[in-house]
Amino acid sequence: MERAKGGLIAFVSAKGIQISSWFMENESGSTLKRPELFRLLDIADPGDVLLVEQVDRISRLDTGDWETLKSIIHEKGIRIVALDLPTSHTFMDLKDRFTERMLTALNAMMLDMLAAMARKDYEDRRRGQSQGIARAKKEGRYRGRPEDKELQAKIQGLLEDGKSYNYIQGLLGCSRHTISKVNKRRGANDKLLHP
Repeated sequence: MERAKGGLIAFVSAKGIQISSWFMENESGSTLKRPELFRLLDIADPGDVLLVEQVDRISRLDTGDWETLKSIIHEKGIRIVALDLPTSHTFMDLKDRFTERMLTALNAMMLDMLAAMARKDYEDRRRGQSQGIARAKKEGRYRGRPEDKELQAKIQGLLEDGKSYNYIQGLLGCSRHTISKVNKRRGANDKLLHP
Protein backbone atom coordinates (compact mmCIF):
# COMPACT_ATOMS: atom_id res chain seq x y z
CA MET A 1 0.00 0.00 0.00
CA GLU A 2 2.86 2.38 0.74
CA ARG A 3 4.22 1.98 -2.81
CA ALA A 4 0.81 2.86 -4.28
CA LYS A 5 0.46 5.82 -1.92
CA GLY A 6 3.91 7.06 -2.93
CA GLY A 7 2.90 6.99 -6.61
CA LEU A 8 -0.29 8.95 -5.92
CA ILE A 9 1.61 11.54 -3.85
CA ALA A 10 4.18 11.98 -6.63
CA PHE A 11 1.38 12.43 -9.20
CA VAL A 12 -0.48 15.13 -7.26
CA SER A 13 2.78 16.89 -6.37
CA ALA A 14 3.65 17.11 -10.07
CA LYS A 15 0.16 18.50 -10.78
CA GLY A 16 0.39 21.01 -7.90
CA ILE A 17 -2.76 19.79 -6.17
CA GLN A 18 -3.52 18.23 -2.79
CA ILE A 19 -5.28 15.09 -1.65
CA SER A 20 -8.08 15.94 0.77
CA SER A 21 -8.66 12.42 2.16
CA TRP A 22 -7.08 8.98 2.00
CA PHE A 23 -9.12 5.78 1.83
CA MET A 24 -7.34 2.42 1.87
CA GLU A 25 -9.50 -0.53 0.98
CA ASN A 26 -8.53 -4.05 2.03
CA GLU A 27 -11.33 -5.78 0.16
CA SER A 28 -11.00 -7.20 -3.33
CA GLY A 29 -11.92 -5.15 -6.38
CA SER A 30 -14.05 -8.12 -7.45
CA THR A 31 -16.83 -7.33 -4.97
CA LEU A 32 -19.15 -4.43 -4.19
CA LYS A 33 -18.69 -5.15 -0.47
CA ARG A 34 -16.15 -2.34 -0.17
CA PRO A 35 -16.78 -0.28 2.99
CA GLU A 36 -13.99 2.25 2.40
CA LEU A 37 -14.99 2.89 -1.22
CA PHE A 38 -18.60 3.48 -0.19
CA ARG A 39 -17.50 5.70 2.70
CA LEU A 40 -15.56 7.77 0.16
CA LEU A 41 -18.54 7.90 -2.21
CA ASP A 42 -20.81 8.92 0.66
CA ILE A 43 -18.78 11.99 1.61
CA ALA A 44 -17.66 13.02 -1.89
CA ASP A 45 -19.09 16.17 -3.47
CA PRO A 46 -19.91 16.74 -7.15
CA GLY A 47 -16.75 17.57 -9.08
CA ASP A 48 -14.47 15.71 -6.66
CA VAL A 49 -11.81 13.47 -8.15
CA LEU A 50 -11.44 9.84 -7.15
CA LEU A 51 -7.72 9.23 -7.70
CA VAL A 52 -6.58 5.61 -7.95
CA GLU A 53 -3.32 3.95 -8.85
CA GLN A 54 -4.92 1.57 -11.36
CA VAL A 55 -8.40 1.13 -12.80
CA ASP A 56 -8.49 -2.46 -11.51
CA ARG A 57 -8.32 -1.06 -7.97
CA ILE A 58 -11.86 0.16 -8.56
CA SER A 59 -13.24 -2.66 -10.57
CA ARG A 60 -12.70 -6.30 -11.17
CA LEU A 61 -16.48 -6.50 -10.91
CA ASP A 62 -18.83 -8.48 -13.09
CA THR A 63 -20.87 -6.44 -15.57
CA GLY A 64 -23.92 -5.89 -13.34
CA ASP A 65 -21.89 -4.75 -10.33
CA TRP A 66 -19.69 -2.52 -12.51
CA GLU A 67 -22.80 -0.83 -13.94
CA THR A 68 -24.11 -0.30 -10.39
CA LEU A 69 -20.85 1.26 -9.19
CA LYS A 70 -20.52 3.38 -12.33
CA SER A 71 -24.06 4.66 -11.86
CA ILE A 72 -23.35 5.68 -8.25
CA ILE A 73 -20.15 7.48 -9.29
CA HIS A 74 -21.98 9.23 -12.14
CA GLU A 75 -24.93 10.30 -9.93
CA LYS A 76 -22.50 11.77 -7.39
CA GLY A 77 -20.73 13.74 -10.17
CA ILE A 78 -17.33 12.28 -9.29
CA ARG A 79 -14.50 12.10 -11.80
CA ILE A 80 -12.21 9.07 -11.84
CA VAL A 81 -8.52 9.70 -12.45
CA ALA A 82 -6.30 6.62 -12.67
CA LEU A 83 -2.53 6.76 -12.94
CA ASP A 84 -2.64 3.98 -15.57
CA LEU A 85 -5.21 5.87 -17.71
CA PRO A 86 -3.41 8.96 -19.09
CA THR A 87 -6.53 10.36 -20.76
CA SER A 88 -8.08 10.72 -17.31
CA HIS A 89 -5.21 12.96 -16.11
CA THR A 90 -6.49 15.89 -18.16
CA PHE A 91 -9.49 16.17 -15.80
CA MET A 92 -7.06 17.74 -13.35
CA ASP A 93 -6.41 20.69 -15.70
CA LEU A 94 -9.70 21.23 -17.55
CA LYS A 95 -11.01 24.73 -18.07
CA ASP A 96 -13.08 24.20 -21.23
CA ARG A 97 -16.61 22.69 -21.06
CA PHE A 98 -16.47 21.17 -24.57
CA THR A 99 -13.17 19.42 -23.87
CA GLU A 100 -14.54 18.24 -20.56
CA ARG A 101 -17.58 16.64 -22.23
CA MET A 102 -15.43 14.99 -24.91
CA LEU A 103 -12.98 13.62 -22.34
CA THR A 104 -15.82 12.45 -20.09
CA ALA A 105 -17.23 10.37 -22.97
CA LEU A 106 -13.78 9.05 -23.93
CA ASN A 107 -12.88 8.16 -20.35
CA ALA A 108 -16.22 6.43 -19.78
CA MET A 109 -15.48 4.20 -22.77
CA MET A 110 -11.88 3.59 -21.64
CA LEU A 111 -12.99 2.81 -18.07
CA ASP A 112 -15.53 0.30 -19.37
CA MET A 113 -12.89 -1.40 -21.50
CA LEU A 114 -10.30 -1.48 -18.72
CA ALA A 115 -12.87 -2.73 -16.20
CA ALA A 116 -13.85 -5.54 -18.60
CA MET A 117 -10.18 -6.43 -19.09
CA ALA A 118 -9.55 -6.36 -15.32
CA ARG A 119 -12.51 -8.71 -14.75
CA LYS A 120 -11.30 -11.09 -17.48
CA ASP A 121 -7.80 -11.11 -15.98
CA TYR A 122 -9.28 -11.78 -12.52
CA GLU A 123 -11.41 -14.68 -13.83
CA ASP A 124 -8.48 -16.14 -15.82
CA ARG A 125 -6.23 -16.06 -12.75
CA ARG A 126 -8.91 -17.64 -10.55
CA ARG A 127 -9.51 -20.37 -13.13
CA GLY A 128 -5.77 -21.06 -13.42
CA GLN A 129 -5.44 -21.14 -9.64
CA SER A 130 -8.36 -23.58 -9.31
CA GLN A 131 -6.90 -25.84 -11.99
CA GLY A 132 -3.49 -25.79 -10.29
CA ILE A 133 -5.03 -26.63 -6.90
CA ALA A 134 -7.09 -29.46 -8.40
CA ARG A 135 -3.98 -30.89 -10.09
CA ALA A 136 -1.94 -30.60 -6.86
CA LYS A 137 -4.73 -32.29 -4.86
CA LYS A 138 -4.92 -35.12 -7.37
CA GLU A 139 -1.16 -35.62 -7.07
CA GLY A 140 -1.29 -35.39 -3.26
CA ARG A 141 0.86 -32.24 -3.17
CA TYR A 142 -1.73 -29.69 -2.04
CA ARG A 143 -1.26 -28.38 1.47
CA GLY A 144 -3.36 -25.21 1.30
CA ARG A 145 -2.17 -21.75 2.23
CA PRO A 146 -0.21 -21.81 5.49
CA GLU A 147 -1.89 -19.89 8.30
CA ASP A 148 -0.20 -16.73 9.52
CA LYS A 149 -0.16 -17.55 13.24
CA GLU A 150 1.43 -14.21 14.17
CA LEU A 151 -1.25 -12.21 12.34
CA GLN A 152 -4.00 -14.35 13.85
CA ALA A 153 -2.61 -13.81 17.36
CA LYS A 154 -2.61 -10.04 16.80
CA ILE A 155 -6.19 -10.15 15.52
CA GLN A 156 -7.30 -12.26 18.47
CA GLY A 157 -5.70 -9.84 20.94
CA LEU A 158 -7.38 -6.86 19.29
CA LEU A 159 -10.75 -8.64 19.27
CA GLU A 160 -10.34 -9.45 22.95
CA ASP A 161 -9.62 -5.74 23.56
CA GLY A 162 -12.99 -4.97 21.91
CA LYS A 163 -11.57 -3.38 18.75
CA SER A 164 -13.85 -3.17 15.69
CA TYR A 165 -13.27 -4.98 12.40
CA ASN A 166 -12.63 -1.61 10.70
CA TYR A 167 -10.03 -0.67 13.31
CA ILE A 168 -8.26 -4.04 12.96
CA GLN A 169 -8.36 -3.86 9.15
CA GLY A 170 -6.85 -0.38 9.15
CA LEU A 171 -4.18 -1.29 11.68
CA LEU A 172 -3.10 -4.69 10.32
CA GLY A 173 -4.05 -4.41 6.63
CA CYS A 174 -5.83 -7.77 6.71
CA SER A 175 -9.20 -8.71 5.21
CA ARG A 176 -12.51 -8.80 7.06
CA HIS A 177 -12.71 -12.48 6.13
CA THR A 178 -9.51 -13.20 8.08
CA ILE A 179 -10.80 -11.27 11.10
CA SER A 180 -14.12 -13.11 10.92
CA LYS A 181 -12.36 -16.47 10.74
CA VAL A 182 -10.31 -15.68 13.85
CA ASN A 183 -13.42 -14.38 15.63
CA LYS A 184 -15.42 -17.54 14.82
CA ARG A 185 -12.56 -19.75 15.97
CA ARG A 186 -12.35 -17.70 19.17
CA GLY A 187 -16.09 -18.18 19.75
CA ALA A 188 -15.80 -21.93 19.16
CA ASN A 189 -12.95 -22.13 21.68
CA ASP A 190 -15.05 -20.23 24.25
CA LYS A 191 -17.84 -22.80 23.84
CA LEU A 192 -15.38 -25.64 24.39
CA LEU A 193 -14.06 -24.00 27.55
CA HIS A 194 -17.51 -23.07 28.90
CA PRO A 195 -19.99 -25.85 28.01
